[in-house]
Amino acid sequence: MDLKDSPDEARFRAEARAWLAAHRPEPAARSAEEQVALGRRWQRALYDGGWAGLDWPREYGGRGATVIESLIWNEEYARAWAPDMTQLAVGLHLTGPTLIACGADWQKQRFLEPILKGDEIWCQGFSEPGAGSDLAALRTRGEIQGDEIVVTGQKIWTSFARYADWCILVVRTDASGSKHHGLTFLLVDMQTPGIRIRPLREMTGHAWFNEVFFDEARIPQANVVGEIDHGWAVVMTTLDVERGSSAPHAKLEVEVARLVALARRTPRGRGSALDDPGIRDRLAAFASEVRILRVTAYRNASRVQETGQPGPEGSTLKLSWSELNQRVKDLALEILGPAGLVPEGDPLAADDGFWAHELLWARAGTIYAGTSEVQRNILARRVLGLPRGG
Repeated sequence: MDLKDSPDEARFRAEARAWLAAHRPEPAARSAEEQVALGRRWQRALYDGGWAGLDWPREYGGRGATVIESLIWNEEYARAWAPDMTQLAVGLHLTGPTLIACGADWQKQRFLEPILKGDEIWCQGFSEPGAGSDLAALRTRGEIQGDEIVVTGQKIWTSFARYADWCILVVRTDASGSKHHGLTFLLVDMQTPGIRIRPLREMTGHAWFNEVFFDEARIPQANVVGEIDHGWAVVMTTLDVERGSSAPHAKLEVEVARLVALARRTPRGRGSALDDPGIRDRLAAFASEVRILRVTAYRNASRVQETGQPGPEGSTLKLSWSELNQRVKDLALEILGPAGLVPEGDPLAADDGFWAHELLWARAGTIYAGTSEVQRNILARRVLGLPRGG
C-alpha cells in the first residue's frame, strides 16, 4: 500500500478538486424538503459532469473508477464541504450496485439511469422492531398470490421513506425452513396501495427515520430481485457492495480544523479556549487519530482493489470513526458551553447551531451500519481468532 498518489491518481484528484470548486452549490436551508430538492439538483449536476455513479461500470452509466479513485473522490468531496447526499445514498450505493450484480435486464434498464440522475429516491426496508442486527429474524410476510406478492408487516428506521419513490424490501415468503431461507428481495413502488408511513422525530428535531406499515400491499412478482425464497444471497450482496472507498476521515479532518478555529476564537479567561493545554492535547490527539483513520481507509481500499473483498479493516474503520466522531462533537460543545446546545442556524457557521446538530446526530453513528458491539465481535473473530460466544 502506497499512501502517495500515483501520477494518474494525482491527475484524477486535481480534476475532482477543480470540478468541485467550480460547481459546488451553496448550502440549502435546513428543512428536509429543501435538502431533498437540493440533493436531486446536485445529483443531476454530478451526472451531467460525469461524476455520478463513480465506481459503477461504464456500461451502466458510471465512470468505472477504481476503488482508490473512489476514495480520492470521497476525500475531495468532503474537503470541498459539498452537499450531504445521504437522502440519495440508498439508491446510489445499495440499490444500483445490487441491481448491477443481481437484477434482471429490465430492472437495470428501468431503474439505473433514474438513480444516477437523481430522478428517483430510494429507501431501505430491512430492519424491523424485532429484527435489526439479526436481519434474518424478520417477520414481514409476503404471500404469493398469482403473479403478485401480497406484503403485510412493519419496517422501522426506514430513512427518507416519506420522500422515497421506491423501496428495496425484504420479506418472508416461506417460514418452513431456516431463518435464512424463505426470504425474498423486492423492488416496491412507495405509491402502492396498502403502504402507510409514520415519521419518527429524532432528537435533532428532524424526522428522517420512519416506520412503514404494509397492509396487503400487492407487489408484482416481476419486481423480485434474484429468486423467490432465495433473497438472502441478494441481501448479502447489498450489504457488501460498499467497495472499501469510504472516507469518513476526510469530513473529520475538516471538522477538526474547524474545531481548532472555534477554540481559537472562543474566549476563555484572559485568552481563548485554545490556550487551555487540556483542549490543545485533545485536539492534537484528534488530528493524530484522523491520520490513522486515513491509513486504515487506504488499507481497506487497497485490499478490496487487490482481492475484490473487504477485510476486517472495514470494521476497524467503522468502529474507530464512529467513536472518534462522538468525541470530537463532545469537545465542540465543551468549548461552546450552553450556547452551543441550540441546533439551529447556518450549517456552515462553526458555532451557529452546526455543532449542536452534529453532537445529537453523532449518537447514531455507533448504532447504524453495524453497532460498535457488532464490529468488536467481528474483529474478535476475524483478527483475534476468538470463538463465538455461547
